[in-house]
Amino acid sequence: MGGRVIRIPGAAPGEMEPQMGNTTEIKAIGIGGIGCALLPFLCRYLQYSGERTRLTLIDGDHFERANAPRQAFTRLGNKAEVKARELAQEFEGMSLRAVPEYLTAANLHDLIREGDIVFLMVDNHASRHLVDGYATALRDLTLISGGNDYEDGNVQLYLRRAGRDLTPSLGRYHPEIAQPSDRSPAELSCEELMAAGAPQLLFTNLMVASLMLNAFYTLRLGSPGYGEVYLDIRQNLCRPVTRPG
Repeated sequence: MGGRVIRIPGAAPGEMEPQMGNTTEIKAIGIGGIGCALLPFLCRYLQYSGERTRLTLIDGDHFERANAPRQAFTRLGNKAEVKARELAQEFEGMSLRAVPEYLTAANLHDLIREGDIVFLMVDNHASRHLVDGYATALRDLTLISGGNDYEDGNVQLYLRRAGRDLTPSLGRYHPEIAQPSDRSPAELSCEELMAAGAPQLLFTNLMVASLMLNAFYTLRLGSPGYGEVYLDIRQNLCRPVTRPG
């Protein structure tokens, strides 16, 4: 794997190998409010599932005290590194890695590969557009993307199998992703990054994380029968949607 891959002391052996046979490769991109809610439960499930997996956390952002109302980290520092070390201490059987970089066109091909399961938890459409476009060129990929505004949000499943779309791409029915008006965090200055953050609510992050995990579990059993889920925490609403791929 390209990029600056950080070995996590205490993680299961083999985490620095480029590819491991018969291993499910899982990539978690964006370790913010949704990621902090999702990752501990994902790791607990994986550790006791009996399935051989390797989890890579990817994020170029750093945790700051201002993030504390909806993000859980034990110390300041790069989010991918800090969270991976926390998870390695709690889940000793897990194979964990951290890539302390934002996803870009330059490192995308190294970080996401054929057959991966990708949890995309970013807060900008430019990054979703980047991953979505790359995914269309792969033969096999499972992409679970989640995002939210303050009280509502959505989860999308983009499934590629044998070079075919089983569900719609992220941008197929979302012009804001197909033609994003924002920029990825890798393109922003420190001042722009601070100004770009929109207020979010912990409870909405938690509901998005739960629906992403529900989708992951359902995919382990077969086809979920939907490609997107809309949610609204004030109405306590969860509505799955099926559209042609």
